[in-house]
Amino acid sequence: MVLHAFDGPDRFREEQLDRPSPAPTEILVRVAAAGLNPVEWNASAGGWIAALHNGPPLRLGWDVAGHVADVGYGVTHLKPGDAVFGMPRFPHPAGSYAEYVTGPSRHFARVPAGMPLVEAAGLPLAGLTAWQALVDVAAVSAGQRVLVTAAAGGVGHLAVQIAKARGAFVVGTARAENHGFLRTLGVDHPVDYTTTDLSTVDPVDIVVDLVSSSGIRLREGGVHISVAGPREDGVELLVEPDVTGLRGLADLVGRGLLRVHVDEVFPFDKVVEAHDRGRTGRTRGKLVLSLATISD
Repeated sequence: MVLHAFDGPDRFREEQLDRPSPAPTEILVRVAAAGLNPVEWNASAGGWIAALHNGPPLRLGWDVAGHVADVGYGVTHLKPGDAVFGMPRFPHPAGSYAEYVTGPSRHFARVPAGMPLVEAAGLPLAGLTAWQALVDVAAVSAGQRVLVTAAAGGVGHLAVQIAKARGAFVVGTARAENHGFLRTLGVDHPVDYTTTDLSTVDPVDIVVDLVSSSGIRLREGGVHISVAGPREDGVELLVEPDVTGLRGLADLVGRGLLRVHVDEVFPFDKVVEAHDRGRTGRTRGKLVLSLATISD
């Protein structure tokens, strides 16, 4: 699927391309499902990724889960037939809205046993964002207080679970109708951001900020990690492909400490509808594009 315009019901068009071949140290993946992320529906409306890639036309999509179809010279940790998930090349083009995707082998990891590929497809970009914020940047540990904004969303619902798995007390913001969902994820203190001034919430050690929040109080030595955009008083994070982080996420899934909530699955020819749904900002967890019905 290729984006040819920033608006209109036919802005994505299906195109036939030659099947790609993996370069040395790359793998070729037969795609079963592709996760959808705000960076993509923002790009399809003319956001920063579109400008970075000088498009349209644009081949969007990074989250991918499927099976290894071929490996390039030098690949040692994966083989044809392996079920894998990953986020190749981000923020450079990957084009996961397709039957086949190539990427560096160490931008992928094996899917945990028993995890449906539709769920695995929703894990890489959002999961790595949460992992890199909490584990790599903040080194979250037991007993710390963590505040996650937009805690019911794609990154947020995974950040909550990662923080809980590492023993933190978690405060999560969401509308009141999502508080029950937050508690199923492990949130200790749900906060309705529409009725509560965040400056009234007890100070925290770590903020994973997905919506450019203000007024949050930090304990001494605390860190405010911004995923939503630049800020002068915190750490700005842009997610990177990382096999170590993917394996860490897979380990949590395998131990039953992390699950991907898939809000809705769209067939391959419903990319426009999927992006329109994402733009509403009213999803729990992840939206996923399924390619399972497409045959060779």
